[in-house]
Amino acid sequence: MALEKDKRLRDHGLHTERLLWPTRAPGKFETEVANLEQKVGLTTLAKAVAWAQTKSMWPDTFGLACCAIEMMSIVGARYDIARFGMEAFRSSPRQADLLIVSGRVSHKMAAPLRQIYDQMLEPKWVIAMGACASSGGMFNNYAILQSVDKITPVDVYVPGCPPRPEQLMEGIIRLHEAVQAGVPPAYDLRPVAS
Repeated sequence: MALEKDKRLRDHGLHTERLLWPTRAPGKFETEVANLEQKVGLTTLAKAVAWAQTKSMWPDTFGLACCAIEMMSIVGARYDIARFGMEAFRSSPRQADLLIVSGRVSHKMAAPLRQIYDQMLEPKWVIAMGACASSGGMFNNYAILQSVDKITPVDVYVPGCPPRPEQLMEGIIRLHEAVQAGVPPAYDLRPVAS
């Protein structure tokens, strides 16, 4: 079976005498159209916007514990997050659209974390980095929030204690794939866990 780009116009349903002539080769117009279709990239506006969003995500720094050291190392030469256009870690939430929560979140830090999340412009995404941010980790006590998704919707969970920088990069790639596939941010899909 021929690929879609290799089909001739008569295979697409055009029924003229010239096209149905069995011994006739493709005309000059057909050849030029086929060559043009292979050279021109066509897309939708939504796909172009999603592609642009993944190439310009700016993370906000919210490092709370040992996972923050692993998060900081992804901007170094070994991991080089600049290849994704994300090397500019922002210290102002009004300039960031990706919140990477790395480490354990105490109840005392829950209000500032939510305030930073609320100040971010939409669309915005959240990555919970590490076991403590994802589920409270080994700290099952009154002082530690048992998951960051109790105060902010989370798009990607990165497991580990602490997760390696490669794992965080994998989480970022998975987030980019979701954005390019048209998956809306977590705040549109589900409410905050109770």
